[in-house]
Amino acid sequence: MKRMSYAILLQKSTKSAVELGRTFATMFSDISFRQKLLEAKTEEEFKEELVHHREQLSVGSEKPIVTEVEDSDPRKGKPLEFKEFLKFGKGVFDDLRRRLPLYPSDFTDGITGKDRCLLKYTTTAIFLYIAILLPAIAFGSLNDESTRGEIDVQKTIVGQSIGGVIYSLFAGSPLVIPLTTAPLAIFISVIRGICDDYDLDFKAFYACIGLWNSLFLILGGLFNVSLFMKLFKRSTEEVIALFISIAFVGDAVKGTVKIFNHFYHAPTLATTNATFVLQQITEILEKANNHTANMLASPNGTVPLMGHAEEHTLVFLPESLVLTTRERPVLCLLLMLGTLWLGYALYLVKSSPYLNGRVREVVSDCALPISVVVCSFIGSYLFLDIQLPRFNVHDGPVFNFPNFDKLSGLNTLCAVGLGFLLALLIFIDQNIVISLTHVPEHKLLKGTAFHWDLVLTGCINILMSCLGLPWMHAAFPHSSLHARQLAKTEQHVENGHVYTTIVSVKETRLTSLVANILIGLSAFMLPYPSAVDPQACPLRPLPLHRSHIA
Repeated sequence: MKRMSYAILLQKSTKSAVELGRTFATMFSDISFRQKLLEAKTEEEFKEELVHHREQLSVGSEKPIVTEVEDSDPRKGKPLEFKEFLKFGKGVFDDLRRRLPLYPSDFTDGITGKDRCLLKYTTTAIFLYIAILLPAIAFGSLNDESTRGEIDVQKTIVGQSIGGVIYSLFAGSPLVIPLTTAPLAIFISVIRGICDDYDLDFKAFYACIGLWNSLFLILGGLFNVSLFMKLFKRSTEEVIALFISIAFVGDAVKGTVKIFNHFYHAPTLATTNATFVLQQITEILEKANNHTANMLASPNGTVPLMGHAEEHTLVFLPESLVLTTRERPVLCLLLMLGTLWLGYALYLVKSSPYLNGRVREVVSDCALPISVVVCSFIGSYLFLDIQLPRFNVHDGPVFNFPNFDKLSGLNTLCAVGLGFLLALLIFIDQNIVISLTHVPEHKLLKGTAFHWDLVLTGCINILMSCLGLPWMHAAFPHSSLHARQLAKTEQHVENGHVYTTIVSVKETRLTSLVANILIGLSAFMLPYPSAVDPQACPLRPLPLHRSHIA
């Protein structure tokens, strides 16, 4: 923690030493002003900051921008009145009028001028890339399972890139990160179930619901429905955020339990066919030992021998037998806990005495990417003999345009109700996430744009619906973490406890824009379906020297 001292060399004739001390104490009580003084390069810059801050205090407007922000925030101001909802488009117009003059600074802040922070932007973009890509893969796998391949991981990644780039370019709150979330994945699975029960075309019904949802969102933005945020207290927002965080942890635990149930407690050998299975394995291994150079076919249709790799003969066992190998779930558990521990340990490096301050900050900011890359390398290359579960990639077009002729008028009418419920879900999540991102502790100065962001989300979901991609909206905790990553902090000790206070936050569009572009490029890294799909081949390779029954 840096200290700044001052000494009164000559008492002013109009003020006593105590009054001068109080004046400087008032000036230095502003944490943002102290940070500006610390960043001053020359004596002249230091004096300019002192004079400028003194003038602000003398006219009684220490932070004029913040006053404008408070007037524009629907959570502040006058009580909620019905006539405010009749001013069509007023909220969107005010958001754009207030936000457009600051639009160029969203790209230049931290890039030009004396306060450059290219390294902070780089680490934040890398952090966002990993933080966005992982839930995209997770929810893409969930959608792939629930929709039977209609919406898979590849479509989720492509949709995330398209929607994320559009949002980062045109949103009024650039620090907010849009994602497809768990509630949306559950909603999509419900739609799939309705289509199965009533024999409806999923693509057309999905797109119809999405278009109605987008229409309600756009109308909500134009009729200033976000003013209902006045009814939400800070405690309500925090409770909802807590439930979202618990849901993320619960999804990780449920995924691990599912892997254990599928692999660790597989019922294959716990059946009456255990003797036959043992005989089958014995025949396969005998043929592999007798014919190590050729590929042979066993009587039951399996291919027992593949060849030699690194002086170990690989044999193919039926998938039902490989499912009983218990090293898979154990390795998954270790990798999950290892990623958590390593990420948290690296995050705490900034509080350690090791290395210099700049290196500690970089390591702490990149804690998540480093932990994910390290544990992914361990699981992929140090345990080659253990095949970890992989997500499916389907061979087909990424964009699917719906055929609305397959829907009747009654189907379209039913889609109206589902679209309204979906719009209500997105409306609540979207506005709460924006509120949690623009909390006073973050000291954001450029203001919010609740109404315009709601309209923009509706427009993005129109595109997602027509292309057969998953819907999205502002997500927690990614948005708050984005603001935290771009923050300059200061630590102070109070009552024996160390508190971290945010001094300022760089409100830029570049970090989320770069991260979503990288996510789009990641779609080209996906392997061919036959190389990644665990169900594409009913047989699995197993080293001969490690063949055993778990």
